Amino acid sequence: MSFSHLAALLQPGGHYVVAFSGGLDSTVLLHQLLCWQQQHPQLQLRALHVHHGLSPNADRWAAHCQQLCQQWQIACDILPVTVDARAGGIEAAARTARYHALFAQLQPDEQLLTAQHQDDQCETVLLALKRGSGPAGLAAMPQQRQAGRHQHLRPLLHLSRQQLEQWAAEHQLSWIDDESNSDSRYDRNFLRQQILPLLLQRWPHFSAASARSAALCAEQEQLLDELLQQELSELLLPAGALYFPPLLTMSDVRRNALLRRWIAGQGGAMPSRAALQRIFSEVINSRVDAQPALQLGGYTLRRYRDALYWLPSLSSLRDYQLPWAELHQPLPLPAGLGQLQADFSQSRLRLPAPDEKVTVRFHAHGYHYLEGRAGGREMKKLWHELAVPPWERERIPLIYYNQTLIAAPGLFVTRDGAEQSGSGWQIVWQRA
Repeated sequence: MSFSHLAALLQPGGHYVVAFSGGLDSTVLLHQLLCWQQQHPQLQLRALHVHHGLSPNADRWAAHCQQLCQQWQIACDILPVTVDARAGGIEAAARTARYHALFAQLQPDEQLLTAQHQDDQCETVLLALKRGSGPAGLAAMPQQRQAGRHQHLRPLLHLSRQQLEQWAAEHQLSWIDDESNSDSRYDRNFLRQQILPLLLQRWPHFSAASARSAALCAEQEQLLDELLQQELSELLLPAGALYFPPLLTMSDVRRNALLRRWIAGQGGAMPSRAALQRIFSEVINSRVDAQPALQLGGYTLRRYRDALYWLPSLSSLRDYQLPWAELHQPLPLPAGLGQLQADFSQSRLRLPAPDEKVTVRFHAHGYHYLEGRAGGREMKKLWHELAVPPWERERIPLIYYNQTLIAAPGLFVTRDGAEQSGSGWQIVWQRA
């Protein structure tokens, strides 16, 4: 076997990190890279082993990986992770924990290599068919993808498991067998053990044909991306929100294609057809005065002023109260909202009286009179006038003196908080 599959994807002087489970696939990948490194000494190579802790043999597997890497003079770090099976099942939870740990360990100039091969690609296509996926799902695993600041590469994707077994036998490699791979309760194992052998017996090139189909689906998706990119960019607002009125006159097919690409651009998972229909009927087409919120995975889809917003699910700060006893000291805010700092070189707010305690809250109601305005405003109408979306209203720090609302930094000052004598202060909100 030549190294053409490595040369086509990797740079001779690149910095690469192998996700090394110790199984056949990753052992062959690491060994091939070791051999290729001998031809390209400037290549930087190291390994990461994720310790899931799910098997009684997990410690032994980690020791095997470290021992083999020591023998090959390759640095290897062990990454313990905690797998929460409640998050979509044990397989999905383990995969999520694994990739999170791997990418968190990469240096800025490093790229991640994983050892999925052609048979894995075939299984992924079959699983996508089982789920009723469209072309994006049937495109299965790309050979390379951008994951945040790093590239994720799969150099073995065009090689069969049989080719990897031949390499391992030829070079007398040793590897570990995860006993969970024999558990046919897992969908992928069921396909690998009971379905694929029958398919390959009847059609020996079935895995290669499936990989070609996946590649063709990926090409079609890339073409749609290119054709729709300009139209999508014209609908995007500065904060990444999607201006949706033009979607109302489109065909279902075009609208769904744009929604999928917008959600993908926001970091969301590919939505099902049913989810897209709910977005259209429950969010886009809801009453004008409604505040729809649709949960999709760990995110919430919201509508505000003719735009859709893709938001992480956030905990409520409605009942949170934070004392600010030392105004000369910065006040850290909860939920990653940054900090507040007092600026005594400006006199926008009056200083608190000796019997007034300063607190920060994240909810207000009732009528309030703002500096420079005639008449009062209900808090709900005030937020509306300031164009603050409903989900942001409980994440804006509100300054209180005792039970009196004084100010919202950068937005308003109430009459009760306005400074008249010229000796006061200003609040600076330094967002995270």
